[in-house]
Amino acid sequence: MTLSSSRVLGWSIGIALLFLIFFAPAFCPLILGSLMVYYTVHYALFLRNISKYGKEDTGKIVSYQKGNKGYKVPLIEFEINGTVIVKTPYFYASTDLSKLMTYSDDINKSIGIIYDPKDFEKFVIKSESGFNNLVLLLFGMVGLLFIVIGLAQLLNVINIDGL
Repeated sequence: MTLSSSRVLGWSIGIALLFLIFFAPAFCPLILGSLMVYYTVHYALFLRNISKYGKEDTGKIVSYQKGNKGYKVPLIEFEINGTVIVKTPYFYASTDLSKLMTYSDDINKSIGIIYDPKDFEKFVIKSESGFNNLVLLLFGMVGLLFIVIGLAQLLNVINIDGL
């Protein structure tokens, strides 16, 4: 059994954060903020490219899967060039309401999607584009706030004890 490179990277960052909490806590918000900004830029570029170059199609919601921490993510089926794809969107932002809602009325419902013509398995739900951008903006702002806090601690501008 081999570990994927993203899993190894995740574990490495987790261990580094655990170590830094005890020996250099000022680096923790800096690392966390940097990761948040990295993922914000990654997904923002993806959303920008898919809005410019993506192809629109229609899919069908097959079911809802529980994602991280109980959030429900739609499993969508669609066909491109004779290939049937059944996946969750490449980027999908859930809210706390999705934990409570059943979404049973949405099963087998048609839904507009935009997919990457170079990689059909990377797609987003067309109607979610505004919400996705808002979530990315907020996520990036929080990441920048963590970076500012980390830099302020490293430069001794602020001192947050107890971290």
